[in-house]
Amino acid sequence: MTDMDGLDGVWRKSSYSNASGGECVEMAVTWRKSSYSNDTGGNCVEVADTAYGAAVRDTQNRDRGHLAFPASEWSSFLKDLKERRL
Repeated sequence: MTDMDGLDGVWRKSSYSNASGGECVEMAVTWRKSSYSNDTGGNCVEVADTAYGAAVRDTQNRDRGHLAFPASEWSSFLKDLKERRL
């Protein structure tokens, strides 16, 4: 599953579920404030771990969607942040 729609922290039917047979799997993500967010001024980013990487959204504009990243790209991004290359 690479579709990241529906990452709103509520349960939703997995794309692997059988639509007609009633064999459904539900999944959820948990959004949390990023440790890289600015505590002052309201500049906050939320992140959610997913089975394929991570999703990121603006705390003040949750209804505008999110950006999804594969695990390899997310790991590289975090490494660059930690090494102050960004």
